[in-house]
Amino acid sequence: MTVDELRQHIDTVEESYEFFLAYAAQGLLGHEGSSASGDLREYLKRTDEALAALTGGMGGVVEGLEPEDAYGDVCEVIRQDANATRSAVRLVIAQRSISSQLVDNLNASIHFRALLTDLFLFDEVLKARARTGA
Repeated sequence: MTVDELRQHIDTVEESYEFFLAYAAQGLLGHEGSSASGDLREYLKRTDEALAALTGGMGGVVEGLEPEDAYGDVCEVIRQDANATRSAVRLVIAQRSISSQLVDNLNASIHFRALLTDLFLFDEVLKARARTGA
């Protein structure tokens, strides 16, 4: 994975989370066939794909960065959080009908929130390194 690919995955996860917040706020009971339901499934699918990439590891992003163990350790945490979040996303995808309450519970998942925080932290570190040329 390259830094640009990582940033695309971060953007996808963040955009989806924001969409999920808006969906949860609508109070929908989850009847299939509405445009909101179709959009939701598309966001869930894109999120699943981004999470799958993150669970594959970020070796290319951290190659040569020192101290290697610090970067490797945080990449492992991101991989684990992405895997746990992906499990929850896939559970939601598997439901025939997806209510706002179900999406609200997905948003509240400690794994999803931890993953977002991990990704934002790591992205800021990469941006700082790029600014300083380190």
